[in-house]
Amino acid sequence: MSLSLVRLGSKGIGPGAACFVIAEAGSNHNGSLQRAQDLIDLACDAGADAVKFQLFRAQKLYPKSAGVSRYLEDHRSIYEIVAQMELPRPWLPVLAKRCEERNLLFMASVFDEESADLCDPYVKIHKIASYEMTHLPLIQHVARKGKPVVVSTGAASLEEISETVEAFHQTGNGQLILMQCTAAYPAPPETLNLRVLQALQSVFQVPVGLSDHSRHPFLAPVAAVAAGAHLIEKHFTFSNALPGPDHRFAVEPDELKEMVRLIRQAEAALGSGLKELQPVEEELHDFARRSVFSAKAIRAGEVVTGRDLIVLRNGRHSSGAPPRCLPLMLGKRAVRDLECEKPVRWEDLT
Repeated sequence: MSLSLVRLGSKGIGPGAACFVIAEAGSNHNGSLQRAQDLIDLACDAGADAVKFQLFRAQKLYPKSAGVSRYLEDHRSIYEIVAQMELPRPWLPVLAKRCEERNLLFMASVFDEESADLCDPYVKIHKIASYEMTHLPLIQHVARKGKPVVVSTGAASLEEISETVEAFHQTGNGQLILMQCTAAYPAPPETLNLRVLQALQSVFQVPVGLSDHSRHPFLAPVAAVAAGAHLIEKHFTFSNALPGPDHRFAVEPDELKEMVRLIRQAEAALGSGLKELQPVEEELHDFARRSVFSAKAIRAGEVVTGRDLIVLRNGRHSSGAPPRCLPLMLGKRAVRDLECEKPVRWEDLT
């Protein structure tokens, strides 16, 4: 089985395609439809390929007795927090239309089957979050819709990922993308383990990407591109000072724009992989390459010795014989007078 491109209309995710950038709005709309639309505009201005929100219902995510999450540093129960962050269902067509107007793909992570069904008419690609990765009934429900699916793998083992991949492929859907992810908010850079990207691609033969929860706006995305990522997902917000659990580790507007710019530069810097002369190297290739020169004036008929020849850079001279020829030239006779510090070619000798 070979790695193939996952197609999304005029764009794609995988070999030969530009790195696909998802601007993760998540729940950073803070309950405001206008803010959600403004986040879409911000992602468009930054040059992202897609904007992703999250579609969940507290009653299908946690029991009411789930208690308090320490990492959020919020005295309220996780159920109460999640309930307040829910994206209203009537927003879906409005946000999808806004994305279409901005030439962005609309995406939404889904956390239960009903949310997947509601979301499906508005998306070309589905997303499964890390902690739903082992929810195999949900994985298969989404896969059966026949669209590409991005699955994050935070806090998962290779064995768990294998189970998910197998369950996914049992549906007959071959359009899977796996995301390396560290499920910490924010994730320290030393925990990102970007070399896993190559392992995931090698083992499962699918496009791979990074869902980056680190706060640094550029380090992980650029490094991930260099490590072979086909997809980058990054949370963004208008301000880290806004209330809500995801604002503090999200990138701000100027950072998002610069992140996309650096991703594109990193892609360009990686190049084709073919070792060949670059157009920008041509002048110095001719000017600074070395060839055989006369170390002094040589008269026609003279036998050439090691004192007569020297290897120098060409400068504005045309090229002489390449340096590897110098030992073979010794003992030959000059067929014509040769001035000092001039290129020496085979036709100058006999």
